[in-house]
This record gives sequence, structure tokens and C-alpha cells, in this order.
Amino acid sequence: MEANIIKIGNSKGIIIPANIIRLLGLEESVQMELENEKLILTPGKKLDKKKKPREGWEEALRSEIEKNGQPERLLPDFFEDEDLSEWTW
Repeated sequence: MEANIIKIGNSKGIIIPANIIRLLGLEESVQMELENEKLILTPGKKLDKKKKPREGWEEALRSEIEKNGQPERLLPDFFEDEDLSEWTW
């Protein structure tokens, strides 16, 4: 079977017929591998559509702090030693 390569935004893609997707058990995502100049697709993880962006981040951070202590700041606190008395609020 041959498929045309089509432009999709700044990328390119192919259309996989629905019956092939069903036969392979592909649902929401795929794992892609290159092996001997061949593209191999296998079923990927099922996506949790109910999950909200950044859900679980706070719990993960709290867990890391409990294990390793307070994380080092990547950026300094810019106003820590600033004199803000001249600012108009």
C-alpha cells in the first residue's frame, strides 16, 4: 500500500486508513521507531482526556520537598534588597 505525504502546517504527514488503525489497535497515540530504514508504529499510551493542565504538579512538588528539602531557587528574588520607597503605587 502506498500513501501520499501531505503538508500539515510546518510538518508533513500521511493518512493511515481507519481499518489499518483498527487492526493495529492504535487509539490515541503511537510510539515511533526507526529500524533498518523502516518506520515502526506501535500503540502508545492512552491519553487521559479528563486530566487538566498541570494537574498533580503541586502534589509532586510537595513530595519532592518532603524527600529532598526546599529546592534551590533558579532565579533570585529581585526585590529582596530593593528600596521600593521611591515607587508610586
